Amino acid sequence: MNQALTIVARIESKPDKTGLVKSALLKLIEPTRKEEGCLQYDLHQDNENPDVFVFYENWESRELWQTHMNNDHLKTYMEETDGSVASFTLNEMNKIAK
Repeated sequence: MNQALTIVARIESKPDKTGLVKSALLKLIEPTRKEEGCLQYDLHQDNENPDVFVFYENWESRELWQTHMNNDHLKTYMEETDGSVASFTLNEMNKIAK
């Protein structure tokens, strides 16, 4: 049985590219939420540093998340934000307590 997967992705835009990165991130929400295996896909923006965004995601399995990572809307996001992101950190996590 596949174990559910939680993803925490932190994206920090370059200061002069925050609007562009935010717009591109927002475009990911609707198509991703329609994907097989997507249980939760929420975007957050830091209150004190607006250049920092965090996606909190829950997927039915790592395999379905991997399918998501290869979808066209992610490729489009990468093209749109090329050179606009200062840092990106991704953590794959499993829930250990409720």
